[in-house]
Amino acid sequence: MAPERTLGRLAERSWAGFGDFDALYHEGVWHRAHALAERVRGATAGLRRLGVGPGDRVLVMAANRPEVLIAYRAAWAAGAVVTPVVPLVSAGELAHIVADGEPRALVVSAEVLPLVLAATRDLPIVVTGEAPEGEGRVVGFAELEATPGEGHADRDEGDLAALLYTGGTTGRAKGVMLTHAGLWQVSRAAHEVTYRPGVTRAIIPVPLSHSYGLIVALTAMHSPEPQHTVVMRAFTAKAFLQIATEHRVQYGAVVPAMVRDLLDEPLETTPLPDLLYLTCGAAPLGREAIEEFERRMAGVRLLEGYGLTETSAVATVNPPDRRKVGSAGPPLPGYTITIRDDDGEPAEPGDLGEICVRGEPVMRGYWRSPETTARALVDGELRTGDIGCVDDDGYLYVVDRRKDLIIRGGFNIFPRDVEDALNRHPDVAMSGVVGRPDPRLGEEVVAFVRLRPGATVTAEALTEWARERVGRLRHPREIRFVDAIPLTSVLKVDRRELRSRLARESPAS
Repeated sequence: MAPERTLGRLAERSWAGFGDFDALYHEGVWHRAHALAERVRGATAGLRRLGVGPGDRVLVMAANRPEVLIAYRAAWAAGAVVTPVVPLVSAGELAHIVADGEPRALVVSAEVLPLVLAATRDLPIVVTGEAPEGEGRVVGFAELEATPGEGHADRDEGDLAALLYTGGTTGRAKGVMLTHAGLWQVSRAAHEVTYRPGVTRAIIPVPLSHSYGLIVALTAMHSPEPQHTVVMRAFTAKAFLQIATEHRVQYGAVVPAMVRDLLDEPLETTPLPDLLYLTCGAAPLGREAIEEFERRMAGVRLLEGYGLTETSAVATVNPPDRRKVGSAGPPLPGYTITIRDDDGEPAEPGDLGEICVRGEPVMRGYWRSPETTARALVDGELRTGDIGCVDDDGYLYVVDRRKDLIIRGGFNIFPRDVEDALNRHPDVAMSGVVGRPDPRLGEEVVAFVRLRPGATVTAEALTEWARERVGRLRHPREIRFVDAIPLTSVLKVDRRELRSRLARESPAS
């Protein structure tokens, strides 16, 4: 099959098809398109020299920087499968991903190199900086890019392009298999819905290692005119506003926590006359926050959407000119959303049920997990476990999420992983972990803990214990000591009761 819908060719056109221009801004420097394209060519040849071939996985673990996008493009050009990993994962999580995904090579930032060295043995590692002395299997990114020759390998559009690990509904991180055609289709659809001629200056503060950030980067590649993209290494509200003002940013992508932080700034006196819209994903934001933001930033629209890693990050989005505040928008072209009742039958508009998604961008399945795949994909339709409804116009309204999954700042946290870490402490008899609504992050992690008789461990010590085992993203921010953990009739932790306790403590609305 012809490679028209492969990401390697798409990426090649986006930096080499419009002449030379300022393509990528990062930490004070604009990078020109031709220079970036040449770096991709060298990195592609470099990956091939490291033994990376078609179908191999390349794990990329770094905060936002040009090398992340170069590594993605080089891996696709070499015919490989990109495995993005958030650089905040714990050593145990990384070891699981490496063992399960079996990458042929890793591209990492210097700050996580010690963690990566400990989690891997013989794999070649490319570091976004200079290679340390005495580590023969580590090469610097500049050395990779300086490799002569060509390394391009055409792939079929049905081949895998990305393997993204998510906690999902099963607790243990599973690799979500996404194809070239699927990622091409969803990014093309998102472009068609949101693109406006002349709107070419973008800002990306969301992690490129997250499925949402990946799709945002791919969407810009479909533009028929040169795109000038600002990539933030890390988000702060002040830096976002300063950079957006300086570079006359016209659009961007954020998550609810970022919007909440921006609301703490003097938006009314911040001159952003060029900013037209921000897409907002990864978690629900709430009508009141949208209305306050738009009231204080006149002329800017927040466009909410809905999706999972399993749907290639997005399945619905509000069009700029046909938006319904409070909804997640209609399905993107190529997707079908069906709300199914408890019997699995399609529900009427307005009736609640399980959100089910069908379309080419939906995952092929979970990596090496056929049983889990069979439970999630029924006749090609993804059963999300999320609850919602659609209106007469097909706009989706997300009412509730999966039963136990905690979504903190757009990242999935499965309570059992945190409980297992806490329960390994010698002073802990049992624990139960739930999410508490948080206005900035969507949810925050709360742990209820029953100690063993005579135990003296403090909440601070337990927090640090958990952080070392599950990482900074997932450790509990609040620990409550209790005399007993409520259990269900089958002796499982009764998380519904724990959530009810937190709800009873909330101020009456």
